[in-house]
Amino acid sequence: HLAVTWMPKLEELCENLKEDVHPEFRLWMTSMPTPYFPISVLQNSIKMTLEPPTGLKLNLLRSYENMDDNELNDCKKPEVFKKLLFGFCLFHAIIQDRRKFGPIGWNIPYEFTNEDLGVCKKQLKVFLDEYEEIPYKVLNFIGAEINYGGRVTDDKDVRLINTILAIYITPEALSDDYTYSKSGIYKSPIAGEQLDYINYIKTLPLNPAPEAFGLHENAEITTAQNEIKTLLETILSMQPRSTAKGARSRDEIITEIATNIEKKTPAAFDYEAVYKAYPTDYKESMNTVLVQEIIKYNNLLNEMKKTLVEVKKALKGEVVMSEELEFLANSLHDNQVPKLWAEKGFLSEKPLASWIIDLND
Repeated sequence: HLAVTWMPKLEELCENLKEDVHPEFRLWMTSMPTPYFPISVLQNSIKMTLEPPTGLKLNLLRSYENMDDNELNDCKKPEVFKKLLFGFCLFHAIIQDRRKFGPIGWNIPYEFTNEDLGVCKKQLKVFLDEYEEIPYKVLNFIGAEINYGGRVTDDKDVRLINTILAIYITPEALSDDYTYSKSGIYKSPIAGEQLDYINYIKTLPLNPAPEAFGLHENAEITTAQNEIKTLLETILSMQPRSTAKGARSRDEIITEIATNIEKKTPAAFDYEAVYKAYPTDYKESMNTVLVQEIIKYNNLLNEMKKTLVEVKKALKGEVVMSEELEFLANSLHDNQVPKLWAEKGFLSEKPLASWIIDLND
């Protein structure tokens, strides 16, 4: 959506704006997230972000507040159009809100946008105006495989999005007693005007149960844990990085933590000796597991020793403080397991101190 080669020119134009411009002059720019947008323009601007509302109710409400009665009735089959449009809007809200369930919702969190819904809405009108019979198969294909599916890369997610849309775009959805969930809370409302839909949406629960997404109620436990974890990580990241006069500096604290962990970190296992003592054999499957675990833990221990030495040098200014080392230092200071170690280590939700104890055990 951006002319990447023109970005330097944009930066130059913004820098050359004189102070004697009209006091009411404002330059309004919109952009999707991109690494090519000029940093200086961002730093000198007032920034606003537009994110999808949290929850099915608010998402649906925004979709219908952006419409009017003329748009809802601008079709040769207005009742069918309203019924299927509500299905698309609810589908749009469902697939966006499924991201909060993590891998249970989507294997990969996709950034679906209002433009995806807008295209489906326009195509729905075209197909209803052009065809006597409603082409449900075509609507499902262009919605799940093209408009939204163009972003979906995981093969299991492709199957999932096709299955979800088939619930909302179906001949049964034209019936007033058709329900989208087992509880019957989410149903196909009677075709009416914009205000009728808004009033119905306002009756929906603010916090939808997992059954609205076709998930087990235990899925909400994972969501709550992820939200609490994100909240605590955000609070930690906002803690002051400076110290009071006379107290130990942050760099000194991190250096001490790194030194203590370095002393506690055991030496790497002697792979050759272990392999000779427990050779991999068809009849001894546990030997194969042991060798694999030795390789995994040696990679972790070597990575820990290397990065602990590097971060101490970076704090002293002997080497460049890279982004990875900065994240490592922040994690040590906040008692969190650094991402570099977690990727190569064992699965654990414990803080760094307890994680080190488990590693030594």
